Amino acid sequence: MFKIIRKEIEWCGRNFSLETGKLARQADGAVVVSAGDTSILCTVVADKKPLQGVDFLPLTVVYRELTAAAGKIPGGFFKREGRPSEYEVLTSRLIDRPIRPLFPNGFTHNMQVICTLLSYDGETDTDILAMIGASAALTISGIPFMGPIAGIRVGLEDGEFVANTFRPKQNKQDLDLVIAGTKDSILMVESEANELDEDKMLGALEFGHKNIQPILNLIHELDKAVSKPKWEFEERVIDKKLLEYVRSKAEKGLVDAYSEKEKSKRYAKLAEVNAAFMAEIDVEEYSEFDCTIAFKAVQEELVRNQILKQGKRIDGRDSKSIRPIETEVSILPRAHGSALFTRGETQALVTTTLGSGDDEQMIDSLNGVAKESFMLHYNFLPYSVGEAGALRAPGRREIGHGKLAWRAIRPMLPSRDDFSYTIRVVSEVTSCNGSSSMASVCGASLSLMDAGVPLKSPVAGIAMGLIMEGKKFVVLSDILGDEDHLGDMDLKVTGTNSGITALQMDIKISGLSFEIMKEALAQAKEGRLHILKEMNKSIASARSDLSQYAPTITKITVNKSKIGAIIGPGGKNIKEICEKTGAKVDIADDGTVSIAACGAESAEKAIAMINALVFEPEIGKEYEGKVTKMLDFGAVVAIDGGKEGLLHISEIQEERLENIHDVLKEGDLIKVRVIDMDDRKGKIKLSMKAYDPDKASQKRDKYPSRDSRDGKRDNRDRDNKKPASSHHKSEEKPHKKEEVESPSEPKIKKKYFNF
Repeated sequence: MFKIIRKEIEWCGRNFSLETGKLARQADGAVVVSAGDTSILCTVVADKKPLQGVDFLPLTVVYRELTAAAGKIPGGFFKREGRPSEYEVLTSRLIDRPIRPLFPNGFTHNMQVICTLLSYDGETDTDILAMIGASAALTISGIPFMGPIAGIRVGLEDGEFVANTFRPKQNKQDLDLVIAGTKDSILMVESEANELDEDKMLGALEFGHKNIQPILNLIHELDKAVSKPKWEFEERVIDKKLLEYVRSKAEKGLVDAYSEKEKSKRYAKLAEVNAAFMAEIDVEEYSEFDCTIAFKAVQEELVRNQILKQGKRIDGRDSKSIRPIETEVSILPRAHGSALFTRGETQALVTTTLGSGDDEQMIDSLNGVAKESFMLHYNFLPYSVGEAGALRAPGRREIGHGKLAWRAIRPMLPSRDDFSYTIRVVSEVTSCNGSSSMASVCGASLSLMDAGVPLKSPVAGIAMGLIMEGKKFVVLSDILGDEDHLGDMDLKVTGTNSGITALQMDIKISGLSFEIMKEALAQAKEGRLHILKEMNKSIASARSDLSQYAPTITKITVNKSKIGAIIGPGGKNIKEICEKTGAKVDIADDGTVSIAACGAESAEKAIAMINALVFEPEIGKEYEGKVTKMLDFGAVVAIDGGKEGLLHISEIQEERLENIHDVLKEGDLIKVRVIDMDDRKGKIKLSMKAYDPDKASQKRDKYPSRDSRDGKRDNRDRDNKKPASSHHKSEEKPHKKEEVESPSEPKIKKKYFNF
């Protein structure tokens, strides 16, 4: 029934396979990619008829995870998969970015790539597998695709590059790089690094590209075995006669418009030129859509030629110049940290908020529930580009830009032990003309230092562009939005004075050589160092003090056996502490208790309540106590921590006391010493006379610590050789001495003290 075609190799230390012919047989292309016990079904379907009046590639890529793949049932009320997680969104983008440039110009067939995780072993890197599976499905589908591509993750261990399909489990590592490419060139890069220099990063790219070759060969073998007919498609070519007509009608106006450096004025002029051209167009053999495409082609040609041939950019800069930079910090009085970063017409308002462990983000994934103490969110609202648009939840672009900035900053954060706050950074892009994600990185660094977060080094970011015609190319620093749109590359590099912390690259051409990449990284370093100098004018290192509105975190350590006492039944105790003090209390498994509070009074009150819950009195130590209950034979006294002990009538004074009410009453504050304890029953025996300062030395001998006793209590005063004081013993009645030492004495003690 099934015609199964399967190809497999050993790759990155494990068996890797591509299989088609069994699942999703009605899709144009369907491949199950497997490594270990992880399997992903990757499918592609494209409409047979193109969309009319469309000048972009209508491609949708979706990566989705079935919780059954890991033997889990979804949480929540509905108990089914819901909106995509951040990881699913980022993986979808990771697949989309390298395959999108490989479709021919003018291919406007509605197309959908869906990758579904079917089985998960908890170890294999699913994003890499999904990317490879999507490439294989496209390659065998017959759809015009100039692939295949493959991807790999590159790490750095003991100074050596490592290629693998495993996601690093460490919170921080020197390098976590994903590279995708074809046989001859790189198409996409996404990485986080711990201040790697440019040569090391370039070496990682070359290493990764070399190690994807076996997978590319495997996909070619699968394609040959499937041998599916390829679609007939002719790439769209704009008629030369139409191009000449557009140039004659609109080129002068376009040149004038692109001489305007301010974005809003330039766009207004471009709209006027376009409207004038469309109003007077007189070419019957071409449609309005054809004329629109030709008009955009002339725009692109004009801008690119100015850069390539004249070395002149839209705003008048040369290829390496950075737009003017203005930075400010502490601009929002109530925010724990704030910064405004402005570079040309791009601006980001960034805030930092500090919280406790309760504020950590809970991430429920197939690997289980994890906590994240550092969050960075990027918001891009319509007003930032002068538009009025619908306000929606953050989309793929916002999530992707936020994650890039998160990767850029994270390697420079202090360890959790050194700075135990939960950190949330929010970048509001208030104005945009290119490179808003890099403005968010710069603003985040400034905001964090303003909040007092001790970054290892300030971090800056820069976006690089590329204009390439044949073998001639120009690398552009700090690109504008138009240069991004009309150019061939978007390379974002972030780092410190010492090295790179994050790298992201997307291209619109079929590939990028290592020669161009090397030049781009070197030029990006120059720009990054310049930006860092400008940032240092506002703040160069973290403030020594936190904002007065930020919580202070105090840590104390308790015995692990006392964690339950702090929490209480059903969380009763810890809830009471938080409600009464306004503090937040977090307890680690090792007994470390973190108290986050706004104000010293709140923190001190919370610490006092915790100490009361975990307090353990010690034999031989002296405390102030309060009489809480009177008994005929003694009194119950509450000492530090609310612990109650028995003060027997015989331990109040040296002389015989007939009536305890003659010397004590409820509510009295007295000084006592712990002379005995029963840990198993929680009983405490107290003494007032042992506390007597005049006989402190004598009493310490009389009541030695438990460790110094050999099983029998010394009931005699070692100085005067008298029997131990008691309300029924005295020198005048020596026969009582025998009673004290008689076998019946333990019974008397048990009656009085319940030991």
